[in-house]
Amino acid sequence: MRFARTAALTAALAALLVPATAIAAPATAIAGRASGQAVTLPVRDALAALPVRDENRTGYERTKFKHWVDADKDGCTTRAEVLKAEAVTAPEQGANCRLSGGRWYSPYDDRYIAGPSGLDIDHLVPLAEAWDSGASAWSVAEREAYANDLGDEGALTAVSAASNRSKADQDPATWLPPAAGYRCQYATDWVADKTRWGASIDTGYRDAVRLCVYASVGRRCLV
Repeated sequence: MRFARTAALTAALAALLVPATAIAAPATAIAGRASGQAVTLPVRDALAALPVRDENRTGYERTKFKHWVDADKDGCTTRAEVLKAEAVTAPEQGANCRLSGGRWYSPYDDRYIAGPSGLDIDHLVPLAEAWDSGASAWSVAEREAYANDLGDEGALTAVSAASNRSKADQDPATWLPPAAGYRCQYATDWVADKTRWGASIDTGYRDAVRLCVYASVGRRCLV
């Protein structure tokens, strides 16, 4: 399932999650937006390296991020591709990639959902947040690529419609998944996604991720 991180990425992101006295885990390779090159660094260092700027939503319109597209021309949009990839029980696929049946796990609120109609595809870093933190200067093609990013497992996730709409366009400073055990993963995925796309952060987000202690799977997760 896409929501389960690969072993390599999990180990890499653990660098941000260990106490300050522990030895950092191996670094992760994150593809850069513009160059297409990969950079390798511990996620703790990635957080420190993110540029800190005030957010600016001037000119934002959701329509400036074209989605959902059928980038590979196989008849299935990005939404359908995520649903098929993350299904716990595979749905039936009909004409024009219409999906029915199936079962999904929503990690934000730790629940299973039958049928695709109760699911939203969440942009981990919301489109408005991306605009605030650099996407306003991107090209139309770059914004479309961001809105339909299937290149990283954490960028788009099938979650319950209720949890996605509760989150809206908030960052981790003001919203965390109701499922406490998923909050560490969620916070570190934000760092990876921001790094991957060369986006900035504001001080509220930085301080929330760096200073807060999240409960996670029977242990304390110090970020």
